[in-house]
Amino acid sequence: MDLVSIYQCLCDRTRLRILAALMDGPLCVCHLQEILEEPQVKVSKHLSYLREHGMVEAERQANWMIYRLPTKQPPQLRANLACLQDCVREDAAFKRDARRTMKIRAALSDAAPFCS
Repeated sequence: MDLVSIYQCLCDRTRLRILAALMDGPLCVCHLQEILEEPQVKVSKHLSYLREHGMVEAERQANWMIYRLPTKQPPQLRANLACLQDCVREDAAFKRDARRTMKIRAALSDAAPFCS
């Protein structure tokens, strides 16, 4: 993963919002839809783009696709994700997303950590 690929992924607000939501751990597509208040097709399109560029990893669990940040992150990605985490604290849309993310994560149980 090179720096240009990282910045190509980061130049879209929806993709930034997805990455910010995944910073605290994996989420199902349905949860990302709820957090972003966007249609499934739009969220899936952006997740596909991020996955193709190595910015997220996906795993199927039963009927659901679970997305997470890569377990092995090159230094350039780690640095840019840290910057993103610092930058989004003041943006209203990211603040709303963070509240929705916390609410969803609080509702998830150990028995059903993703979708039910």
